[in-house]
Amino acid sequence: MALELVGGAALGAVFEKLFAAVVDARNKATQFDSSLKKLEQTLKSINPSILEMKKLNDQLDRPKEEMEKLIQILKDGEKLIHKCSKVSCCDYFNKWMYANKIEALEDSLRNFFQVELQAQLSRNNVEILGMLKSNRFSLSNRGVSDNYENLGSCEATDPPAFMVGLDVPLKELKRWLFTDGESRIVVSAPGGCGKTTLAKRLCHDQQVKEYFQHIFYVTVSKTFNLIGIIKKLFWHNDEQVPSFQNEEDAVNQLELMLKKKVESGRILLVLDDVWSGSETVLAKFKKISGYKVLVTSRNEFPDFGSTYHLKLLNEEDAKTLFRHSAIPEDGSGSSMPSEDLVNTIVRCCKGFPLALEVVGRSLHGQPVEIWRSTLMKLSEGQSIVNSEDELRNCLQSSLDALDDEDIMLKECFMDLGSFPEDQKIPATALIDMWAELHKLDKDGIYSISNLHKLCSRNLLNLVVTRNDANEIDECYNDAFVIQHDLLRDLAIYQSNQEPIEKRKRLIVDLTGNRLPEWWTKEKQPQLSARLVSISTGPLSLSLSLSLFLFLIIGI
Repeated sequence: MALELVGGAALGAVFEKLFAAVVDARNKATQFDSSLKKLEQTLKSINPSILEMKKLNDQLDRPKEEMEKLIQILKDGEKLIHKCSKVSCCDYFNKWMYANKIEALEDSLRNFFQVELQAQLSRNNVEILGMLKSNRFSLSNRGVSDNYENLGSCEATDPPAFMVGLDVPLKELKRWLFTDGESRIVVSAPGGCGKTTLAKRLCHDQQVKEYFQHIFYVTVSKTFNLIGIIKKLFWHNDEQVPSFQNEEDAVNQLELMLKKKVESGRILLVLDDVWSGSETVLAKFKKISGYKVLVTSRNEFPDFGSTYHLKLLNEEDAKTLFRHSAIPEDGSGSSMPSEDLVNTIVRCCKGFPLALEVVGRSLHGQPVEIWRSTLMKLSEGQSIVNSEDELRNCLQSSLDALDDEDIMLKECFMDLGSFPEDQKIPATALIDMWAELHKLDKDGIYSISNLHKLCSRNLLNLVVTRNDANEIDECYNDAFVIQHDLLRDLAIYQSNQEPIEKRKRLIVDLTGNRLPEWWTKEKQPQLSARLVSISTGPLSLSLSLSLFLFLIIGI
């Protein structure tokens, strides 16, 4: 995906060259995929701030030399990425060396973004405020028109023209929102399940628009800016954008503005794509009364409001969505797939809307032989997560967030890939395994905490099977963990990115007498895995777990 040029021929050109080099290297140098992925995300995240910096510099006639340091970092980075593409998979020394260099490049960019660029932005903002006082910039009734136009609108864009499976969630959310006692709702589900689509459809629903006279829609995302969000709300509301002293001052002035606004009708604020780590932002919105808030997130925020779990599509809706994405409306194509072929591929998508769409698009208008080839790969154990980048990247972003928050939590998630597919995992098995494998406390407190954290992030489901249990007992004997197959596939995919000799987890599938390539080599690799899982086929839970060997080596 090409990024918008960040301004200026020189800066824009080198930025695009580095970004293109990173994307190209990810396709070629898979041994650096994790490091390159993080670098790609960093480039995407800093692009808007660099654009703002360039715009302010142009307005203030700043010398272009101020951006020379960044240009040099980008040029050196492009040279580094080209060198990475030439490193052999077997050249472990250079792999290690260049992986460190990629991380150092990312650190340089982040340091420039967080320190030097922010310092320049602050200086420029102070200078602009001085110009305002001396009337060097034109004013409007909403503040500085030229400088606030880029805040954008707080109106929800139109949802997709074709939607399935959202009628029931829409009806239930409206019932919640139209009830006097329900003021804060969190719509929670894994990435790619349609939370944003549901929120946009809600904002455009006629009954909702009649009930709420004022609807504000704001996308929060990972790199949120509370003051920026509040400025956007003021601008959208045709209010003068104040100069806030700090976040607390911004929240207080927002509360005053909303209190005046509620006199002319009910208010609904939709905060879309809120990530873990945004609890402080939600807490500040929680302080304000007199309006209703709907949040969409991959996480649960029980301290903020009631949680509405958006479910995956049922079989009929999944089939409808897939056919819409995969089969041309006019029936064109060299041949039409059979109903059995369609149904089987749909079942492989496990009700995930994004999976159904991306697989459907990949088969759109293709001859039936391509369909059969896709099904054959899926039947042989190749996951959709392995082959569809868009789906994998969407799911991967939830895993990447754990890198920033709690690396041990990510390790616990990765361990789940070692358990059988479509099975209930006894919670006690995970608690005992994590306590031993990761040297967590013997009482299981940290392990139990990790279970609940992963559950709150929709990376697993924690269920109790005992009918008369109001809460899980201290031993967790009646608790089980269920993980969606695509999330399990993501854990396995990530585990398999390392060379076989360096993997922390070794997952072997012997179904149908299939042996891994390394297993049949005359010279066996020296393994260092601490967790080994060997599967022999779809058996019952008790027998399957007895055949999955969890070996803790070298502890």
